[in-house]
Formats: sequence, C-alpha cells, structure tokens
Amino acid sequence: MSKKLIIKNTSGLSLLEILVVVSVFAALGILITRSVLLTLGGGKKSESLIKVRENLNYSLSVIERQLRNANSITDCGSSTSTISYTDRGGNTASFSCHNVGQTGQIGYIASGSAKLSGDSVNVTGCSFSCTLGIGSPSSVTINLTAIDASAMGIENSSVTTTTQVLLRNY
Repeated sequence: MSKKLIIKNTSGLSLLEILVVVSVFAALGILITRSVLLTLGGGKKSESLIKVRENLNYSLSVIERQLRNANSITDCGSSTSTISYTDRGGNTASFSCHNVGQTGQIGYIASGSAKLSGDSVNVTGCSFSCTLGIGSPSSVTINLTAIDASAMGIENSSVTTTTQVLLRNY
C-alpha cells in the first residue's frame, strides 16, 4: 500500500485577517483626517483673531489720538455708547457705537458718520466712561468687544480690549 502525501496550501490570508487589516487602516485614516481638519480649523481661527484684533486696534488708535488732542470732552455721561468732544479747531465731534448687541445687524464704531470698524467685524460690546481727575489728568476708559462677522462655529474669534486714554489738561 502506498500512501499519498497531501500538501495543503496555507500561504493565503483568511477573511478575518483581511478584516483586521482594513479596520486598522480605517481607524488610522480617521485619526489622520481629524488631525488635518483640526489644524486647518486652527489656522482659520488664527486668521479670524488677527483680523478682529487689527480692526479693533485701528479703531482704538483713531479714538485715542483724537481724544488725547481734544480741547475738552463735552458729553461722556449721558450715554455709555457715545462720547462727544471739542477738537483743537473748536468743532464738536463724537465717537459712537451703532447696532451693538442687535440680532441680525452688524455692530460698528463710528466717528461722526464714518465707520471706524470694517464690515467684516461685528462689534458686540462697546462703552465709553469718563473719570474726572483731581490732582491727576482726567481719563476716558474704552471697552470694546468684537467678533469676526464671517466666521462660524469653532473658527470664530472674539476679542475684548480695554484701554484708558489720559486727557491733556489745558
């Protein structure tokens, strides 16, 4: 009697092994995609933050320069959203906050009738307060809060800034 030797081919992969490999690659793909999306979202948030901060800094620099060089502050107590002053030429001028906190409208800071803040920034908080100085210069404190009007969700940036302008005594 002769015995035949049967050799089985075991060099292939089983269905279970293929499913495990596919699952591992799918999990890695999901993790890599999420990290790339978070990185891109962080970049957009940074751009949004820079845009809002530059816009507020410009507005504050104009307000500070005008108030510091003003002859007098004529109205600072009747409304926290408006401040009026008399410039060196004797003209009355003002800074005011418009549409701040109103739903569906973009808030902005204005000098007279001209906008200081751009349309891409929504001013959500704005106030002016005066302090009379006795033995020290009088001052105006300006509080501003703004967000990017075009960004949504996690990419949106809110910036709050406060500055105090010391007025010249003449």
